[in-house]
Parts: sequence; structure tokens; C-alpha cells
Amino acid sequence: MSSASFGEPSVQVLEQQDLEQDTQKPSTRRRRRVKRKTWQTVVWFAVLAVITAVVLYPLVWLLFATFKPNAEFGQNPALLPESPTVQNYLTVMEGIAGIPMWRFFANSLILAVLAVIGTVMSSALAAYAFARIQFKGLGIFFTAMIGTLLLPFHVVIIPQYLLFNSLDMIDTFWPLVLPKFLATEAFFVFLLVQFMRQMPRDMDEAARIDGAGHIRIFWSIIVPLIRPALITCAIFAFIWSWNDFLGPLIYLTSPDNYPLPIALRLWNDQTSTSDYGATVTASFIALVPVLLFFIVFQRFLVDGVATQGLKG
Repeated sequence: MSSASFGEPSVQVLEQQDLEQDTQKPSTRRRRRVKRKTWQTVVWFAVLAVITAVVLYPLVWLLFATFKPNAEFGQNPALLPESPTVQNYLTVMEGIAGIPMWRFFANSLILAVLAVIGTVMSSALAAYAFARIQFKGLGIFFTAMIGTLLLPFHVVIIPQYLLFNSLDMIDTFWPLVLPKFLATEAFFVFLLVQFMRQMPRDMDEAARIDGAGHIRIFWSIIVPLIRPALITCAIFAFIWSWNDFLGPLIYLTSPDNYPLPIALRLWNDQTSTSDYGATVTASFIALVPVLLFFIVFQRFLVDGVATQGLKG
């Protein structure tokens, strides 16, 4: 038997083995890709879990700190209290100087709700005028409006105080609420202007052909389309008003009119020794509405960012 006869079977065997390897390669590659994706997913979720834990740890610590007695503050920096107690909540609910906690909470809620309503309404109307109506001096007025963003609040404190004092509005909610209805928040006006300018003007022209005026166009066409932007403005207006400390400190003098930020200061000033337990508990109670408001409406923030690329 020749050497060639011995070589032919080996060639066939090799070809068959190559064929089997070729058929197995796609499945092997798929398994490798699946393993690689699984490994990357695990690492990605682990990184996100660590970042989430770092971000949420102060809030979780604040929650558990509300159950710590005053003796543990400065002595027990750990997350869990050694001697849990609910006395801090009872102290906070009793209030300060005969004023219950719910009164401060109600004052903050009234100011925040009115600020949201006034800011959204006035800013939307002003933005519609800048974005959809052509009038003389449009560029000058818009530039002046943007220029107010460069003015810090401290520059206009004294003129505003003198103005509201001459109107006999000190120690009332008017100085804190009235400017919100006059489109004084240039940031929100600018945000809505940029949002409206991306909308096609064909809708306005079609509505005018049907006999609609500016009010009908604004209410029936523009407002439904800018709802994500309006919700975004509402979220920021609520948070800024709820956390405002300087404005109420300047214009409000009666403790009955104090909102929560001013009330939090009283927990440390009412006696010679600070009540850390009550301060932490009141801070956590004041934080809850902001968290709930953001959680309920945060999806509109995503919608607002997603629709920024809308073009006519």
C-alpha cells in the first residue's frame, strides 16, 4: 500500500474536523459575546449601586438620625442609633412658642403653590410674546430680560424692600408671591422661549386662517406642546420657593407667618443649647415634600430633555 493511500483518509479526517470547527465557531462566538455582555452588565450595575449608595447615604443617615436622642449627636456618627426614640417627632409636632409645626408647613406650602402658579403662568405668557409675536424693540426687551440674570438678588433687596414697605406689604406674603405673577424669573422665561422657538410656525398660521387669535393659539396649541417645559419650571419653582430662606427672613416679622426654613433656625435659637434631634427631624420633614414632588414629576424632566431636539 502506497503512502498516498495512507494520506487520503487523513486528509478526509482533517477536512471533516475543519468543517466541524467551522460549524461550531458561530455558536462559540455567541457564547463568548453573551458571557462578555453578562460580565459588563454585572460590572455596570455594581458601579451604579456604589454610586447610588454614596449619593443616598446622607439622606438615609438623616432618616435614622431622626431617631437619635440629643446625647448621641457628636458621640455616635454611625448610621443606626444606639437608643432609638421618637421623642424628636413629638417635640417637633408640639411646635415653637405655641405655634404648631403644621402652621409653618402650611405657610411654606401656600408660598410654594402660589409661586408655582404665578411663575408658570407669567413666564409662559412672556415667553409666548418673545417667541411668537413680532413687535418693535423685541431684541432690546429680550436682551434686557436676559441681562437681569446677571443681577444677584442682593442687589435689588433694598429697592424692593422700600417699594413693598411703601405699599404696606411688609409681614405679608405679597412681597414673596406678587413678583412671581409678573414674570420676574428670567431663567424660566428664557427656558420657555427656547422651547417655543423650536416649534413650527405652520401651526400658528393654520390657526389664524381658522380665525384664532393669540389667546386661543397660546391656550389650545402652544400650552399642550410645552407641557414638559412647564412641568420643569414648576419643579424648580416649587423647590426654590420651598427652600427660600432670605426672602421670608427679610419680609416676614411675625412668627405666625414663618415658613419652614425660618422655623428650622428657631430650633437652634430658641434656647441657649441647640436641640439637634428636633432640628434634624424638622429638616427631614421639610425635605419629604420636595422629594415627593420631584418623584411624581421627574419623568416630565426626561420628556422635556427628549423633546429639545424637536424641529419643525
